[in-house]
Amino acid sequence: MVNNMPIILDGKKLASEIRVNIQTKVEELAELYHKKPQLAVILIGNDSASETYVSGKEKACLKAGIKSLVIRKDETVSSAEIIELIERLNEDDEIHGILLQLPIPKHIDQEIVISRIDPKKDVDGFTPENVAKLANGKPALVPCTPLGIMRLLDKYDIEIQGKHCVVIGRSQIVGKPMASLLLGANGTVTICHSKTKDLTAMARTADILVVAIGKPKLVDDTFIKKGAVVIDVGISRIEGKLQGDVDYEKASQNAGYITPVPGGVGPMTIACLLENTLLCYQKIMELK
Repeated sequence: MVNNMPIILDGKKLASEIRVNIQTKVEELAELYHKKPQLAVILIGNDSASETYVSGKEKACLKAGIKSLVIRKDETVSSAEIIELIERLNEDDEIHGILLQLPIPKHIDQEIVISRIDPKKDVDGFTPENVAKLANGKPALVPCTPLGIMRLLDKYDIEIQGKHCVVIGRSQIVGKPMASLLLGANGTVTICHSKTKDLTAMARTADILVVAIGKPKLVDDTFIKKGAVVIDVGISRIEGKLQGDVDYEKASQNAGYITPVPGGVGPMTIACLLENTLLCYQKIMELK
């Protein structure tokens, strides 16, 4: 820290560097295999936030030289229809990555639908096979947000080994895979959630604090030990402004490193989606 101000973990800058590298790699491999990688995104319903996310992913893919296919389905679509679509995409040699945009309507069985995605094309790392591999420390396709966070920590030479890492949130998308990655890097990991007693005191023991609970400005300076690394995964729109789970101004009084919202974890998630798509493409093409 300089003048008691934390070092900002600039996800936007790092994501830009990663995307340039991906674009170069895509060009090289497309020349080698005579085929560009292609990501298929399934979007169900008309959720405005999902529409925005999918649009951002589509633009990022195209800019990196990755073909993007967005398949839109009405919110009344059945689980059987989505499974049939996924199985067609699994068999399609032109598709190298499959992403089901979440959330999906409640009448669709999310667990079953995701389990039908070919693990080799599972760019989100959500299929049971990839989840199990990650939990057991085996090579796997890793969920994009936790993977992006690990890239950020590495970029800024933040040591994980031996550090106490507290993850607030236990979702399959962020909390649990984040804990697995930190544990795999020899961190000492605690997962906190809505039922944790004295969450503030627990968070204050963290050398590295990852907040992914979906409650805007939940975490302030009272949650943070002096000099701690603070990673804010949350993103909400309040009065037209994007806001994280961390009260940035207050948290900055104690944090040694901190991610901004926007410009922190979000861009890294997109960059790692591109990275996973390229990885799927490369492995599939190598098997041919």
